[in-house]
Amino acid sequence: MSVTIDIAGLPAGRISFSPSPLAELCMALHALSQPAHHPALASWTTATTAALDPGLADRLLEGDFMWRSSFSDIFMPFAGVPGGTGLPAATLAGELDVLDRLDDEAFVRAALEHCWLALYDGGLPSPLTDPRARAKALETAAARGPRQLDFSLRLLDDPAGVRVWMRRLLEDCDEAFFAETWRRVEPGQSADARHKTEVLRHKGLPAALKEVSSALSVDEGLTTITADKLVNGSTTATDPRIGSGLVFVPTNFGWPHLLVLHAPGWRPVVHYPLGTPEPVSAPGSVELLQRRMEALAHPMRMMLCRSLARAPYTTSELAAVYGITAPEVSRHLSVLKKAGLLHTRRQGRYSQHQLDLAAVARIGSDFIEGILR
Repeated sequence: MSVTIDIAGLPAGRISFSPSPLAELCMALHALSQPAHHPALASWTTATTAALDPGLADRLLEGDFMWRSSFSDIFMPFAGVPGGTGLPAATLAGELDVLDRLDDEAFVRAALEHCWLALYDGGLPSPLTDPRARAKALETAAARGPRQLDFSLRLLDDPAGVRVWMRRLLEDCDEAFFAETWRRVEPGQSADARHKTEVLRHKGLPAALKEVSSALSVDEGLTTITADKLVNGSTTATDPRIGSGLVFVPTNFGWPHLLVLHAPGWRPVVHYPLGTPEPVSAPGSVELLQRRMEALAHPMRMMLCRSLARAPYTTSELAAVYGITAPEVSRHLSVLKKAGLLHTRRQGRYSQHQLDLAAVARIGSDFIEGILR
């Protein structure tokens, strides 16, 4: 499984490395909402969470599905606005100005990206105009909780109002904690972008990709970049709708996630982590290890783990994402649960399942990095 980027005919000068403050804010919010994904950031997430104003923390819960599980494309608006530079702005305010230029249709689709995981790179009806798409979006939001459902209703009924609310939320995050964080990490990201630009210029694309991530490769003809991920997708860097180009964006908060924006009509972006800290692992019994390895040997359970590592999901949601029946999903989840790799909790009338990352980390860092990539 992989995500491919068609770069046939793309001039080398249209491949760029650049930091993005808005994309980094997304990853910082993700780290705060999913600290188990990022043990190396424990001191930062603990201190930031403790200092967070309760009112701001409460507002963040409303739309947290945009960064908790699916990394919404609204955090890379430079890739979706026709006629722009195609590159991130230097400041968060500048990137929020670009976000304001996205039309309502693109904004709503990107904000509700978690609803379309199985069809991310396919043709999708608009939830703003299609009743079935609207119902699906609201059903998915309802499984996340009442706040997320309320947010989705407001987004579909009043996208302009939610956009104003969203910008203010991100500006408040900047004032509360991100401005200081960005001042600390931006110089290193800019230096990394300059270094990789020089590698690309003097040693070529294969060498530059090798420095970005071992999960990236390019064919001998330099026509297709492949990202080794537990998801299938494809995009092109020469789409006339948005202009040619490919952007690589570094992140200090992203490991182990290697993200590839491949939405139709958006310029492709590779969001790559700087550094690869190792999760803590500890030995378990041989019998338990055997059960866990057998549970993970099935390819469908591996794919289910990819979703379950990011956020809690219901059985019906997983069935829709992977195109199998709910009973089949239940059987796979039962195997994972017997192996001690799964948590299940009630959320109203829904049963939500999520991978136990602490247990998975005991198996080994290669597995946890692979499913979260």
